[in-house]
Amino acid sequence: MKVLLRLLFIIILTLLSYGFYLNKSEMPNGEKFIGVSVLIGAFVYMPFFLYHRWKGKSLKDYTLTEENIKKIKNSNQKK
Repeated sequence: MKVLLRLLFIIILTLLSYGFYLNKSEMPNGEKFIGVSVLIGAFVYMPFFLYHRWKGKSLKDYTLTEENIKKIKNSNQKK
């Protein structure tokens, strides 16, 4: 998964750089390359990245529940 993410990131950066290069050279396809790279980044790369980062973690640890609020209050009182 890590290799796939790095490869996708390099592809996105390459497309984006090439799009800006074409845009600077006043070629008509520059904006298309920029748009495709943004779409790939938003709809392909981002879900893979989020899945990779959240795999094996519990959402309960990151939400405010009554139990977590009590833990926060107890830790603040000890200080």
